[in-house]
Amino acid sequence: MTNAYLSYAAKRLAQAFVVVLLAYVFTFMVVSILPGDPITNVLRDPQNGFTEDEIRQIIAAQGLDQPIPVQLWTSLSHFVAGDFGRSMRSNRPVATLIAEVLPSTLILASAAFAIALLLAVTIGYGTQFLPKRFGQGLLRGFPSLFLSVPNFVIGLVLIHLFGFQLGLFRVIAPDSFWATFFAAVALGVPVSARIAEVLIANLDKESEQEYASVARGRGLTRMRLFARHLLKPSSLPVITVTALAIGELLGGSLITETVFGRTGIGSLVQRSVSTQDLPVLQAVVSLAAVVFVLVNLIADLVYPLLDPRVKLIGGPRARPTTADDGAVATSVAATS
Repeated sequence: MTNAYLSYAAKRLAQAFVVVLLAYVFTFMVVSILPGDPITNVLRDPQNGFTEDEIRQIIAAQGLDQPIPVQLWTSLSHFVAGDFGRSMRSNRPVATLIAEVLPSTLILASAAFAIALLLAVTIGYGTQFLPKRFGQGLLRGFPSLFLSVPNFVIGLVLIHLFGFQLGLFRVIAPDSFWATFFAAVALGVPVSARIAEVLIANLDKESEQEYASVARGRGLTRMRLFARHLLKPSSLPVITVTALAIGELLGGSLITETVFGRTGIGSLVQRSVSTQDLPVLQAVVSLAAVVFVLVNLIADLVYPLLDPRVKLIGGPRARPTTADDGAVATSVAATS
């Protein structure tokens, strides 16, 4: 690794740390100024049966009797140490509550991400090698169609068709294989649209380069031309879009889990908002921000390593810049 890359990586790490810190502070402030009094709504709810002595003990344990700056510092210190506090609703550790529902969300998000990539690559391949009328017309319209249909509508259609009509899964068993698959389809289809749009645009650009013409002249099969010469350079800009899609997966999981009746992070957030369980809400939103920042940080660090056209210039202010495409095309054609 060069000094320029190390300087660039150090700068991006510092920026990521600042973003996570600001996201936590912003989330804490928003949660703190939400309308309503969580102490009255939760602790003094007659159905919960807390006495005044117990309420005072819980308030003192949560630090809710301290000034806002003190609460922020205490909360941030505990969060960095991995202590997310205890739920005001159930008095259970927040980390335990998250650990119980996290596997379901991870399975759903991972399956949706795989489906989104598969759909995007399939559409990209079809736009390049299927008959012009079919590939240029119908397939190029799929991303716009996918973006225009909300994921909850897709989910309801899938439940009606494959759950009620064909009986492939039961609604009362949302964690079964087919129920998870169709939930992942509902979540992954809109995500695939953004990836496909960027991939198609770059495939069109790369297919017109000189090295692609040389590869065609050598008699390469369509699949080999696509996989070895077009997909790799075209997929590099997709890395950034894919990293941004993680946020859409996290946000869309709430709606998808609700539609399919799954118990995951989305349902936990929904319950925390409705009951104003501040420790749980703060921990989940902050962890989501950390995941989103880390994924985009990894994309920023990997991109210069995968793309030889990217140069890091400027020393301490290193930034990625793309070399001339014509020179790259000539060099790749010469070495293919």
